[in-house]
Amino acid sequence: MVFSVLLLCFLIGCVAGLRSMMAPAIVCAAAYLHWIHLDGTPLAFLNTMAALSIFTLFAIGELVVDKLPKTPPRIAAMGLIARIVTGALSGAALAASGGKSLGLGALLGAIGAVIAAFAGYHIRHGLVVHMELPDFVIAIIEDLLTISGGLFIVAKM
Repeated sequence: MVFSVLLLCFLIGCVAGLRSMMAPAIVCAAAYLHWIHLDGTPLAFLNTMAALSIFTLFAIGELVVDKLPKTPPRIAAMGLIARIVTGALSGAALAASGGKSLGLGALLGAIGAVIAAFAGYHIRHGLVVHMELPDFVIAIIEDLLTISGGLFIVAKM
């Protein structure tokens, strides 16, 4: 069980690396629905309707902004920092729910976010350039994989 919780912390960080606000939105939804348990932890605020509403609105906004032509790449400083922070927060939440170290969960979430940010950027760019596919199409596929992957991760907790 220890390995699986820590792996899930890393993987939720990967979700944040692809869509920075999707990971905390999914974690908030899971906490609100009691799929994960954060009561009595420093991250108990994530199971509130306020947190769920805020992160969900940010996630929806990010899904729209990602498709705009002037949106900076996810590996630019501000985007990468946001992914590290939300990956760490989401990883810490899963670790707390699994009774593991918040610090280790945060670290694994942050590492997953960095790896997925760079991998996602290069894979998306490669598909657009080498396969001559429209960026919008690849972005929508990436959105669907990110959402379904995030839901799969919290369902395994």
